[in-house]
Amino acid sequence: MMRLAFYAPLKPPDHPVPSGDRAMARSLIAALEGIGADVSLASTLRSRDGAGNPAFQSRTMAQAEAEIARLIAQGRQTRWQAWISYHNYYKAPDLIGPAVARALGIPYLQVESTRARKRLVGPWAGYATAAEAAADAAAVIFHVTERDAETLRRDAPPGQHLYRLRPFLDRDSLPDAATRSGPMLSVGMMRAGDKLASYRIIAETLALVPGDWSLEIAGDGPARAQVAQLMAPFGSRVRLLGALAETELARTYARASLLFWPGVNEAFGLVYLEAQAAGLPVVAQDRPGVRDVLAPGTPPPPEAGAAALAHRLTELLQDPDLRARQGDLARDHVARHHLRPAAMDSLRAGLAAAGVT
Repeated sequence: MMRLAFYAPLKPPDHPVPSGDRAMARSLIAALEGIGADVSLASTLRSRDGAGNPAFQSRTMAQAEAEIARLIAQGRQTRWQAWISYHNYYKAPDLIGPAVARALGIPYLQVESTRARKRLVGPWAGYATAAEAAADAAAVIFHVTERDAETLRRDAPPGQHLYRLRPFLDRDSLPDAATRSGPMLSVGMMRAGDKLASYRIIAETLALVPGDWSLEIAGDGPARAQVAQLMAPFGSRVRLLGALAETELARTYARASLLFWPGVNEAFGLVYLEAQAAGLPVVAQDRPGVRDVLAPGTPPPPEAGAAALAHRLTELLQDPDLRARQGDLARDHVARHHLRPAAMDSLRAGLAAAGVT
């Protein structure tokens, strides 16, 4: 049995607040265990600095040094055979894994690492330098989007192996298909920045959609009042459901007609995979990351604006057969590329390339 150390510097898999990063970390552990690995959560130290605060970065680096010493001793006792870190980037670099792996003489691997050399100057300079050094140290990097792959290929040191690991759902089979006859559905956290930008686009689009439509929104967060204000002009046609547990969200997908989420700056968006697995057609914009998980099609570019999204929504709302065809295509796409068995194959190949079997 492979003995692996796992670390997620952005958000550990046991964090109490749900998110796509937490879900992906948990799914990775399940997939690794599925290929016969004994996975240890090595550390829960969060390195994330969203504000660009050099003092915070210095304190976290000092905390990381203490973790390194502890983990070297633990790794020797546990006899780890490799270290895998998930989501190394300039705001949340892996400050621990490379040093521990080097001291133990074991392979160091990364999943979803991002190169951002333009950040080597500015408020995240120290963190960006650490993130680049961690990426350089990896024997194998699994990339989950083509956008990340471009810079990883460009800056890869000699001998580093890059493997594609498509974003995936932590399940072996698809859920029951949705009815595709209920309200439209949007799913997203409610916070300032990119998420709120998607909600603004949704409101702009709904104002252009004719007919007797309805929309349910699953999600919550500090910007809930702003989202509610954006949706207020539509009255009872828009329902805010709040944050939903996994089982309730599954029931919400099952009764929906389609998923509508523009996807402003989404890394990829697990919500797209969940909706497509349920057989929902997706209305989104053609953005990097998003296109890595959508079934083949022609989503409108962001510059086409709300009018293009409204046109697509209207087509789907008025044509049940089109919804069914697009939903079936989406479901088949997820079955072939984005479930746990496909991820296990990729992880097995990358580990073998690093000499871990």
